[in-house]
Amino acid sequence: MAEMSYADGILEGFRYLLATYPKCFTIGQGLWSPWYVGTTMKDLDKEFGKERVIDTPVSELATTGAAIGASLHGYRPIVIHPRMDFMLLASDPIVNQAAKWRHMLGGAVSPAVTIRSIINRGGEQGAQHSQALHAWYAHIPGLRVVMPATPADARDLLISATLCDDPVIYIDDRWCYEWTDDVGPIEEQPLEVQGPRVLRQGEDVTIAAAGYSTRLALDAAEALAASGLSAEVIDVRVLNPFDPEPIVRSVEKTGRFAAIDGGWSTCGFSAELLATVAEKVAPQKLKAPSVRITLPDAPAPTSKALEDVYYPDDRLIAERLRALAA
Repeated sequence: MAEMSYADGILEGFRYLLATYPKCFTIGQGLWSPWYVGTTMKDLDKEFGKERVIDTPVSELATTGAAIGASLHGYRPIVIHPRMDFMLLASDPIVNQAAKWRHMLGGAVSPAVTIRSIINRGGEQGAQHSQALHAWYAHIPGLRVVMPATPADARDLLISATLCDDPVIYIDDRWCYEWTDDVGPIEEQPLEVQGPRVLRQGEDVTIAAAGYSTRLALDAAEALAASGLSAEVIDVRVLNPFDPEPIVRSVEKTGRFAAIDGGWSTCGFSAELLATVAEKVAPQKLKAPSVRITLPDAPAPTSKALEDVYYPDDRLIAERLRALAA
């Protein structure tokens, strides 16, 4: 075990893939610049060459289409979108091509492409640079969607995604980059066996979250423990295909459920989590109505003072969960 940051976990995942698999390459904008990708790809171009760490002109559509095309010829490309907001410009090859081809061609071909999408928020970046759109892509059959929350998963889910024969959306969050934890050695695991994971045991309330929201859930659980309440925290990890069973088992035990999500409430991933509990947990086992804690249904503000109100923090979450437990 060694201490590793979330950002270094991503870097180690890239380094392992590029060193181990000659058919793996990366493509996107700003890959040589910490302004775009932080330290998550630091010096990879120097170590593996600019023909495998390909920095491109600004065209989300072109880089994604090129990566999907290469995947059909035996390569394992990872295309990087430094801001999830602008990955919308590549929606056609992602949603209409990569997600559909295995189904349309009877399983004869599948684009083994990984699409890394980075969530950037805060810092007064405003509405067009702050969106977490994971629920959009989790809605699409044929796309696998993963959202690592821990340093170990930042590394290992990147590896599993790249080695998967299906197209995968890998979503990381800049707000997680400084989070550190003890991480063990790399062990390749198929993405197909990955799913939700209990990060903290509890008895009074179940909290489910993904990505940075998982960190908020863990911090809120610590605050609740000081009040004598025991929260079980489940990191969803894989949004599509979604395995609800660990959440169902936990809610059947605790009787209370809260979903925390960095997106909006309306048609968001938190709605999927609440619907799962409503469908699969018998009403008599619930001690209180389930709740979701999300962003307000409004575009992100630019003002720092408004950002402080707009984004939920662990104190707000703990307050809502105390009310739920009461």
